[in-house]
Amino acid sequence: MTPRILMALTSHSALGNTGRTTGYYVPEAAHPLAIFHAAGFDVDFVSPAGGHAPADGGNRTDEIVAAFLDNSAVQAQVSATHRSGDISPASYDAIFYVGGHGTMWDFPDDAHLASAAASIYERGGVVSAVCHGPAGLVNVKLSNGEYLVAGKTVSAFTNAEEAAVNLTDVVPFLLESRLIERGALVNTAPNFTANVSVAGRLVTGQNPASARGVAEAVVSLLRQAA
Repeated sequence: MTPRILMALTSHSALGNTGRTTGYYVPEAAHPLAIFHAAGFDVDFVSPAGGHAPADGGNRTDEIVAAFLDNSAVQAQVSATHRSGDISPASYDAIFYVGGHGTMWDFPDDAHLASAAASIYERGGVVSAVCHGPAGLVNVKLSNGEYLVAGKTVSAFTNAEEAAVNLTDVVPFLLESRLIERGALVNTAPNFTANVSVAGRLVTGQNPASARGVAEAVVSLLRQAA
């Protein structure tokens, strides 16, 4: 059967109290989606609220991003995402949490996404996330009551990177610190350089430069399992 991947996008568009907008970070959806489609995989989009997912960072000088933005079928999908409470995790072989600052507000406490990730993982599927996407992992617990990330090597947007973009005091928590609190072994690289961690069937990336590597690792894992 053709592998099916659930790509999770944020529904949150306000960047704290800055008056600026945010959302999912377009390159972190566009590049992985291109890799999944090239592999022949089926992809659905989901978000906490369903419907339109707010976008951030769509720079058309990136050909992959431009193709993503110009693909009417894909844009129809991201404008009408499935609501997290309506999905059937059993239909998917992997979940991929797309980053973007918006995720920091609505991913952590979305019980439906957390349940989907735990279900996919415990059925032998792949759980993956990039940049701020691992915000969706901080409260995921397995059936034994342990956090999914506990004892596993993960990568995510670092405290140093948050400081570099001057948002340390804007985000509701620091992702690196929260993952450490959950028992994760956080693997960091210099700011904004590619860094992907593969811990069994958990694949995470530190920043936008890591998006392709995370997707490639997901494809490899799913092909090994086929």
